[in-house]
Amino acid sequence: MALNLNKVILAGRLTSAPELKTTTSGLNVTSFSIAVDRRTKEKSTDFINCVAWRGSAEFICKYFTKGSPICITGNIQMRKWQDKDGSNRYAMEVIVDEAHFVESKGETFEPVEEGSLPF
Repeated sequence: MALNLNKVILAGRLTSAPELKTTTSGLNVTSFSIAVDRRTKEKSTDFINCVAWRGSAEFICKYFTKGSPICITGNIQMRKWQDKDGSNRYAMEVIVDEAHFVESKGETFEPVEEGSLPF
């Protein structure tokens, strides 16, 4: 049996604030990129293009902004189209299935003293 698997898990930071758009058919969508550091001796970063649809797009646009840490799962998709000159163009992007909050290094859990909660 041949194995076919296309699953991506990425954790990084948004390079710009995502914008929610709506297609002519009424579907919500957002396109954004994530900066992901490589695990090498020399510091380098990959910028990975992502697309989220429907509820995932709404969630990302509501809770994340430029520089926010984010973890996404999805699959890689290759798109092909012709530009106005008739040349073939290609784009590789991650189609987001899920997006999750990520705790950054600087955040720490601060215990709350009993009796100091407003409820």
